[in-house]
Amino acid sequence: MSSLSKQSLRISEIFYSLQGEARDSGLPTVFVRLTGCPLRCTYCDSEYAFYGGERMSLEQILQQVKSHPARHVCVTGGEPLAQPNCLPLLEALCDADYSVSLETSGAMLVDQVDPRVSRVVDLKTPASGEKHRNRMENIRALTRNDQIKFVICDRGDYEWARFTLDQYSLPERVGEVLFSPSYEQLQARQLAEWILADGLPVRLQMQMHKLLWGDIPGV
Repeated sequence: MSSLSKQSLRISEIFYSLQGEARDSGLPTVFVRLTGCPLRCTYCDSEYAFYGGERMSLEQILQQVKSHPARHVCVTGGEPLAQPNCLPLLEALCDADYSVSLETSGAMLVDQVDPRVSRVVDLKTPASGEKHRNRMENIRALTRNDQIKFVICDRGDYEWARFTLDQYSLPERVGEVLFSPSYEQLQARQLAEWILADGLPVRLQMQMHKLLWGDIPGV
């Protein structure tokens, strides 16, 4: 029996869609959504992934991923790193020659993630209700292959993100710094105007999948 068949994860869903966020936005992607999350952000759009799911071996997960025609895979949650076997899954996906990204909160250490993976670290802003969970030591582990995301709910969040951007020299440390308006809380145009007024070296991102299909699971 191979090691991939012995190791398992609780999976909420595996689906094929367009990447709606971050550097690979617009690319056909297979999403592997792991069950469970220790955070409770005020704007969470994947609460259905907190519980339930199906136990699957890494081998079964890879077989399902291979059934789709994409070469990009996004491992997400919940909080995927809350399950320790997320690490060998990421390694196995890279070994299978996929381009792999990991969507993770700022609350879990990321230093053990395979360096071939692009880590998209969502630093929690004040309005998320979970700013105190950020592990700022993660920033030292990030490289130009990685990305940092801020979900902005209001002007206070924007000012905090702007300060953090400068405090940690984020544009020089990571490949992309992403400012995203919280869906139906902050108008994208308003965030765009703030970014332009301050000349910030960040990328405004909108959730393409929600613009196309609305706020529903599995797309």
